[in-house]
Amino acid sequence: MKKIKAQFLFLIVAVALTACTNSARKANDEAQLIKNPIIDGYFADPCIVKDGDTFYIYATIDPWGGEELAVFSTKDFLTFDRHHLNWPTKEACTSASSNSSMVWAPSVRKAPNGKYYMYVSVGSEIWAGVSDSPLGPWQNAKDDNSPLVAAADFPKVHTIDADCFIDDDGQAYLYWGSGFNWVNGICMAAKLNPDMISFQEEPANITPPDYFEAPYMIKRFGKYYLMYSSGKAIDATYKVGYAVGNSPLGPFETGANSPILETSADSTTYGPGHHSVFREGEQDYILYHRIFPQDSAYVLRQLCLDSLNFDVNHNMLKVKPGGVDSFVKP
Repeated sequence: MKKIKAQFLFLIVAVALTACTNSARKANDEAQLIKNPIIDGYFADPCIVKDGDTFYIYATIDPWGGEELAVFSTKDFLTFDRHHLNWPTKEACTSASSNSSMVWAPSVRKAPNGKYYMYVSVGSEIWAGVSDSPLGPWQNAKDDNSPLVAAADFPKVHTIDADCFIDDDGQAYLYWGSGFNWVNGICMAAKLNPDMISFQEEPANITPPDYFEAPYMIKRFGKYYLMYSSGKAIDATYKVGYAVGNSPLGPFETGANSPILETSADSTTYGPGHHSVFREGEQDYILYHRIFPQDSAYVLRQLCLDSLNFDVNHNMLKVKPGGVDSFVKP
């Protein structure tokens, strides 16, 4: 009888220990889930670069931009440190042709020459900055401190939302452009010279169907995926679509399943758009903003992160908002 009782007691203890272990593992797994929004506060138009084991996120400060950018660093997307850059600022990036628009929509890339370049919208013009590191110090990449693309250069284009893409051969391209009054979005593109601040040829209009703004180029499976936002950035119509081409400058055909990210049925994800994409391991991720609805004359937006996947035919799949597992496993 004593032996049976001892075995029974051992069984109870084993079950209890297993339950505690499973509970602890579940709690740890839940703690490692990257939930949306990933950062407290209101930010938009994110771009991201990785340097060593650290990710740097650059974003617009809401509502409608600030005197500077918001910049965050993180190793795991669970904890973030905020930083301040010396450039760009509204004061430093103002020309005779600038309008009152604030500092918006950065694109940061590490160029083949080892330097970091930023293409940012200020005053509805594209400005180019250069730095030796992601956190600077930054300075205007042009000696004369002028914009890279001035408002008057292409008057039919709303000169915002630049994106720099660097191909496998090291050739860099710049994309930018939106429309006015929520219509007639135009996407401009051109090859950049090795100096990263001049064009090899006259920029061309490569606008794909349903494009409005926020171009973002990625290359996968030997194809060029020009992603973009369409709809109105202030309401539920805002969404992410894509088109596919055989070269960085097109022509492009609308991709299967496009748009791939839009307002969800329960409106938890509302007006998602103006995104960037990065790859960690074998997985692609989409970093974007969604609208936090306001009964005001402006919108506030939140930064979100989800997986980006492809089917067997290399078509982008619809994004399923909900966060992702942490990159740092326990």
